[in-house]
Amino acid sequence: MSQPQLSPFMVDLQSRRGATQNNDHRIIILIKGFGIFSISVIILFYYFLLSSSILHAGNGAAVTLISKNKHDGIAGRNGITKNISGGIQPIATIAYAITVSGCPKSDGSRGDFGAGIKDGAAVLEHSIHLNSFQNYPQSRSLYDYKMYALVHLEAESCARPSLEPLGYEILLRDVPVPLADIEGQYLREKVSSNGCCGEKEFVKLHAYTLIQHPVVVHLDLDTLLLKPMDRLFDVMINGAPKDGSNAGIDVAFDDPLIPNPAANVNQINAFFTRDYNMAHRGMKHAGVQGGFLVLRPSLDAFNEFVSIIRKGDFRGNGGWGGMGFGPFYGSMTFQGIIPYFYDHFHPGTGVELNRCVYNNMADNPRDKPTKNDIVSGSCRDGYNRPDKNDVCEDCRSRPIEDVVSTHFTLCQKPWDCLSQDGDRIQERLCRKFHHEWYRIREDLETTLWGREKVQLTNKEEVLKVRGGDYQIEHFRGYCKSPGERGYNQVVIPGQT
Repeated sequence: MSQPQLSPFMVDLQSRRGATQNNDHRIIILIKGFGIFSISVIILFYYFLLSSSILHAGNGAAVTLISKNKHDGIAGRNGITKNISGGIQPIATIAYAITVSGCPKSDGSRGDFGAGIKDGAAVLEHSIHLNSFQNYPQSRSLYDYKMYALVHLEAESCARPSLEPLGYEILLRDVPVPLADIEGQYLREKVSSNGCCGEKEFVKLHAYTLIQHPVVVHLDLDTLLLKPMDRLFDVMINGAPKDGSNAGIDVAFDDPLIPNPAANVNQINAFFTRDYNMAHRGMKHAGVQGGFLVLRPSLDAFNEFVSIIRKGDFRGNGGWGGMGFGPFYGSMTFQGIIPYFYDHFHPGTGVELNRCVYNNMADNPRDKPTKNDIVSGSCRDGYNRPDKNDVCEDCRSRPIEDVVSTHFTLCQKPWDCLSQDGDRIQERLCRKFHHEWYRIREDLETTLWGREKVQLTNKEEVLKVRGGDYQIEHFRGYCKSPGERGYNQVVIPGQT
């Protein structure tokens, strides 16, 4: 049977219907394609925002990816771990440890710096944060951090409530060797009254047991980090360069980083500064400054320290081993045993840093007073370096921009609200250090803790929000008057 033929009109109608259906199909495809494209753009935009920032996470938190274009010039650093998205992770997590050996006593004495147990620890931790990988866009540091507090058993009551809320992991530790077990009679009978804290100062040595980290930095509570210490960490982890260079590290006296660059051993196990304020003529070995030590953790090293203390070979007229590591302030404990360990037992593995750059205390380098900014006397650091006796850098003249860390000893504690505003070399740098401490405290409270920001030029506003109006541009509203009684202490979130 033949098919009925369609009229030209019917053929045209069918063609139009087919064309309409094809057009509708194309429109649907275009809509779907546009939707997929839009979703892709949104995803890519979100990823860009996520990968171009670092979240201010807590200690030890996972690291957020960073956009590639923020790492020009650092791709060659050893140890950088690239992930599948093209960002990088920190080279390592550095342990930062403090020690609390005692609490303020009821008789009004300040114990371990009084307010410093909380305030010093809070501002120190934030200064470390600002100079770590967790603040990468500003710090450019490739190392993360974790905070520890080595707390003597007698100090737990004041240390735990102050430090745990700040993110410190509390490690209760006793002295490595009980007094009764020290064989040397002189050390056994005298060490408890030596230095600031007697035998409790040995608690600092427990920093060597933090072997889950490649590097440990032990700092006193009254210190402040101003710049990253990546160069030190790079050398500790990767070894010192064998070309004789200092890897950009400011070594004391411009000495070589390692004594013999051609030797097969280029491992450095410690960086420290020496305390020449305690030096005297005829002293063979200057002690280390006990508030700053960058070390390679090692149970073998810790056990060796324990053996040295137990033997207790400290002599009244010759110090450790009778070799001139003492006597001086703190020589029976940390400040004497560290140079004894690295200078005598393990020479070449400990490096003295330039104390004007690291652990700067704004100290007079000479043994006579400075008057009208004119120095006099012999160089203290030249007593056992005749070639340096008449040439020593005055750390008080160092630009603060060069300083990696400072230690509030001669400058006094920031929480004492001392103006340090005299036009003298002894005060100018101290005032800058104190200014930085208060600036970092303000950043901690307003940026991390979300507290109200103030205009420092508005005295009424500052007084209302922070309670202090003494030299507002300098103390930022945290001091009511000069002296420690005029200081407004840090209030940890959730506490009163």
